[in-house]
Amino acid sequence: MQPASKLLSLTLLVLMGTELTQVLPANPEESWQVYSSAQDSEGRCVCTVVAPQQTMCSRDARTKQLRQLLEKVQNMTQSIQTLDQRTQKDLQYVQRMEVQLRGLETKFKQVEESHKQNIAKQYKAIKAKMEELRPMIPVLEEYKADAKLVLQFKEEVKNLTSVLSELQEELGAFDYEELHNRVSNLEERLRACMQKLACGKLTRISEPVTIKTSGSRYGSWMTDPLAPDGDTRVYYMDGYHNNRFVREYQSMVDFMNSDNFTSHRLPHPWSGTGQVVYNGSIYFNKFQSHTIIKFDFKTSTISKASQLDYAGFNNRYHYSWGGHSDIDLMVDEGGLWAVYATNQNAGNIVISKLNPMTLQVIKSWTTNHPKRSAGEAFMICGTLYVTNGYSGGTKVYYAFHTNSSTYEYIDIPFQNKYSHISMLDYNPKDRALYAWNNGHQVLYNVTLFHLIRSE
Repeated sequence: MQPASKLLSLTLLVLMGTELTQVLPANPEESWQVYSSAQDSEGRCVCTVVAPQQTMCSRDARTKQLRQLLEKVQNMTQSIQTLDQRTQKDLQYVQRMEVQLRGLETKFKQVEESHKQNIAKQYKAIKAKMEELRPMIPVLEEYKADAKLVLQFKEEVKNLTSVLSELQEELGAFDYEELHNRVSNLEERLRACMQKLACGKLTRISEPVTIKTSGSRYGSWMTDPLAPDGDTRVYYMDGYHNNRFVREYQSMVDFMNSDNFTSHRLPHPWSGTGQVVYNGSIYFNKFQSHTIIKFDFKTSTISKASQLDYAGFNNRYHYSWGGHSDIDLMVDEGGLWAVYATNQNAGNIVISKLNPMTLQVIKSWTTNHPKRSAGEAFMICGTLYVTNGYSGGTKVYYAFHTNSSTYEYIDIPFQNKYSHISMLDYNPKDRALYAWNNGHQVLYNVTLFHLIRSE
């Protein structure tokens, strides 16, 4: 947006029947002030020779509304640019898949037409690859449509920006309600589109990247997914019980390369490795209890504490590696979650959505998966993903979808580089998995499959 002083260096609006008194400035280079103005019977500004930010005209409702709308549209433009980048990246991925599919189809046709003998092993490998890629066929055209939808959003924002800029300069007659509705409608559609883009089904986990080697065999580390841009503080908690000190590093670089940190002393020791930092507070399970505590880092006080009814604790329903991991707190695109087990559900996993302010349970889902058989678990887009173990060869093999209350068995390879996972959590801001692997702090990127649909 151009500064108001450049947009309206001289604005003169004349109302019939109103007397004006003009006072010229002694020095035009001085800071802006009211040099001449007049008001009608209702107190509305009619004439001024100044920029609108510091004048009586700046109180004109229409001027403010137009400026606010222009700012809103330009903010949406930045979001759409992000949306466009992500969609184009996904589209390139799909196009590569499409080329592979066509190549495989050509090979099969050649085999059928020539009737020549092929080496059984090669033929089997090609067929397996074809079966792997076949589920992508129905969605290729939908991905292309998604890219067109983003272009449509960009064009609408461009048109609105042009209209608003002209209005900002001319302040001509225009149906403000219609303009407001157009902006609001676009903003709502964009928000819905961005939400859908942010979420998807887990399809791949990358190879691990070791960030640091420190601490004992068990622990947890994390960043705040709701931290403002530029805030990359890292939180580090060594051990799974009888410890109450949280280290705070100012950045990921500091965490990797130095030992400079601030220490926070919690009012109670934690239990397990299922802690999360969310919106400036740490949420943890109080040792030897089913109490969840929200501790505010700024005030160094407990802002909320609540019991998780019927949840097993004190190593009753831990993950298969033990470590008092009865209650696992998680964060995804939808907010705060607790994963635990109860006697009422025969020791099987229970998923509860929590209110991050009150810690009250919003809704719970019971699953058929024994918690003691789970290696570790994490939430992405409302789906709980469970690994089949914590040591040796590992994979993600079970998923429970809270949006449909259904489950499925899956097969996503997961490289367990240091042979003992004691913490695995998803960060929706980074779209990455944070892991504590036998005294190593490790990151994994994830690939999510998603479709953008216009409604």
